[in-house]
Amino acid sequence: MQYGICHLSLVPVRSSPDEASEMTTQLLYGEHFKVLENRKYHSRIRLAFDKSEGWVGNDQITLLEEQQYKEIDSSKVNTYAKDLVSFVETDKRNLVPILLGSSVGFTTILAHRFEGNTIVKKQKKTELTSTALYYLDAPYLWGGKTPFGIDSSGFAQMVYKINGYPLLRSAQEQATQGDALSFIEESEPGDLAFFDNQDGEIDHVGIIMENNYIIHAHGKVRVDRLDHTGIFNVELRSYTHTLRVIKKII
Repeated sequence: MQYGICHLSLVPVRSSPDEASEMTTQLLYGEHFKVLENRKYHSRIRLAFDKSEGWVGNDQITLLEEQQYKEIDSSKVNTYAKDLVSFVETDKRNLVPILLGSSVGFTTILAHRFEGNTIVKKQKKTELTSTALYYLDAPYLWGGKTPFGIDSSGFAQMVYKINGYPLLRSAQEQATQGDALSFIEESEPGDLAFFDNQDGEIDHVGIIMENNYIIHAHGKVRVDRLDHTGIFNVELRSYTHTLRVIKKII
């Protein structure tokens, strides 16, 4: 089996080996993965962090030795870039921009150097909503995981990841984690609220804030009201999402 790491700012992970196919998620700088299948121009990978799978361009990844992969994967210390945008310097002294939440603990494997601000230790639950506000007004992007484009589950995942807590990739998967709460009144800032569509399928997630507010990605990352019915958009004067369940992950 082959192994790899993302050496670029951002790499799309697609549903099929075609540059025009659906982007299901993204690789951020420093994320490592297993290569499940290799073709001439594309490889099917499985991300180490959340086990999501998809296809990436072979010219957008760097292969690792098995020992290097295991070194990264077995590390108990995760180091993430703290600023919206920062830079790593390559061995050729080129600057590569990297984004909030990028993994920078093993830049030496790529012969890169990083001197920016980082988050290393697991943070208190109270930090979740503060981190979430870094993404405020980020445009909605299906499969996105960055302040320059993000979907609802990618938003929840990245906020939790930066603070040291693992979440799966899709809203449906995330809804299987944690403990369900019976009432909104039992929730705390940082808990997750999940919403379903007309078919009863969970398709949206947001992070609960204080005083019955929620921050979520819908059109953009925005703050709306939350009650027992769902998300109420004050600008539209209507509900946009129907509440299914609230989960306490931490």
